[in-house]
Amino acid sequence: MKRVPIKGIITPILTPMYPEDESINIPELRNQIERQIAGGVHGIFSAGTNGEGYILSLREKEELLEATVDQVRGRVSVYAGSGCISTRDTVYMSKRAEELGADVLSIITPSFALASQKELYDHYCEVARHVNIPIVLYNIPARTGNKLLPETVAKLARDVDVIMGVKDSSGDIDNLKAYIRQTRDVGKDFAVLAGNDGSILTCLKEGGAGGIAGRANLYPRALASIYELFVAGELDKAQAVQDAVATLQRVFKFGNPNTVIKKAVAMMGYPVGDCRRPFNDLCEEGIAELRAVLKENEEKGLC
Repeated sequence: MKRVPIKGIITPILTPMYPEDESINIPELRNQIERQIAGGVHGIFSAGTNGEGYILSLREKEELLEATVDQVRGRVSVYAGSGCISTRDTVYMSKRAEELGADVLSIITPSFALASQKELYDHYCEVARHVNIPIVLYNIPARTGNKLLPETVAKLARDVDVIMGVKDSSGDIDNLKAYIRQTRDVGKDFAVLAGNDGSILTCLKEGGAGGIAGRANLYPRALASIYELFVAGELDKAQAVQDAVATLQRVFKFGNPNTVIKKAVAMMGYPVGDCRRPFNDLCEEGIAELRAVLKENEEKGLC
């Protein structure tokens, strides 16, 4: 198996789109990747939730990943969102991601239909048989309707060589801690990553490996510094940055977080377009609050 360090701050890079037809803006994607790498992030995640992987075609995901791998040029690890609803499609997309040069696969749980823990276990085992690069499980039950229990994550970590990590976007700190606690003794460098930006430092303090941080699309240097300051033992400074980036949370009550993140990046002057319809609206009150947050953060020097 390809060995890749799974740690630090990984940006689930947004997918820039042209406003006239919602097609993918590859030149601006390349620009955003350069901005992230210059900010010091430790990985780029293609077609994640913030990248609108849920609404892209398989061909678009391939196009995105191909451009991402080409632009990154090995400077940081490239993560590919390859999870689909069916096991068959997930196998196909995971094999294609490996062929296109991804370093790590992020595989979200199947969605829409309720799956048992046995079905989830069997799903990941089958996909793992077809690839030879690390897999990071992705738990986001509020979006998929299916929760990966800590016991299932621990069993997969023990039983399947290429399953090397898990991203927890449940928003449940106890669940995140249980992932860390139950995978400590699996006999390999299994990585638990926070999927909620507000939990990054907590994850690190508990023994996790970092986070996949949507807000890095806005402030790559600030988000990356949470990890770097933690590693350097400067916990008070890391907490100060963690607190500073929390202000965006005020806007999420007005709309989909993916929509808020993308509109924020656009308001910062980058031609990334809106999220693909229908998930593209932010009410006027939300826009006003977002402007206020961006101004506050600019005055704080976040970048």
